[in-house]
Amino acid sequence: MMPAHLDLAKLSVRQFAERFRGEMIPLSNTFSYFCASVPMSEEDLKEYLEEPVAALPPSIASALPRISILLVPYLERANGKERGSKERASTEESAGEYVSIEKPPDGRLSNSTQLKLGDETVLAFALKGQEVAEYHYRFYHLLASVLGERWSEETETRYSRIVREELSAEAHGEVDEPSWRLKQGLRRTKNAAAAKAFRTYARQSFIDTLTLYLHGICCDIDVDTGPRQLPSRFLRRRLLALEELFPPPSGYAVFPDQIESGSDRPTG
Repeated sequence: MMPAHLDLAKLSVRQFAERFRGEMIPLSNTFSYFCASVPMSEEDLKEYLEEPVAALPPSIASALPRISILLVPYLERANGKERGSKERASTEESAGEYVSIEKPPDGRLSNSTQLKLGDETVLAFALKGQEVAEYHYRFYHLLASVLGERWSEETETRYSRIVREELSAEAHGEVDEPSWRLKQGLRRTKNAAAAKAFRTYARQSFIDTLTLYLHGICCDIDVDTGPRQLPSRFLRRRLLALEELFPPPSGYAVFPDQIESGSDRPTG
């Protein structure tokens, strides 16, 4: 638990990460964590850290940089502005976010952020007032964002081919809001700018779809339906491709029909 005497009034996420770097607790060769929120029971540790990490495909775990996870009460944006897009969490933005023990005003409340600290990537999550299911989504979304920044040529080529074929088939919708917005903008882009716009869209679509894929391996989740949702036949094709590129660990499955009855997977 966080020391009661610690003054967080001027402590940014970066400063916080630097101060407690030596107190990180290893989870694996890749992951370590420091909890500065409520005391964590064995069940909390399992639910927030051990299970989400154990569900990662081995090829993804090996491709990630060193990850330090900070679990804090609240995160506060200094300027009170929303980020330009859900997927962005750059060092510059994180420098303007602070760890707080008191709930910030709604306009300054942030749920998660990431930054680079030397050769490590720091992921910070605010836990108070958050459901475990939302935390799991944010955890996998930030990991998918890290992977999206360093996806291999094979992955980029294969995934880009899939979304190009979707566009040719005029498949409407996307997996999440950031990629949906970029897809709408792509339809209005012509000529020389189209290639760059497509690469930006394809990368974000990969991040959003990989988030769903990873979350689905760990937990029993439902895919929201609606006019902005990618039709299930296209979504299943994406997930099958990710399953081939990043096979789940032994004992885990991607689709409900692959799970034996009596499964005790988390529902977050």
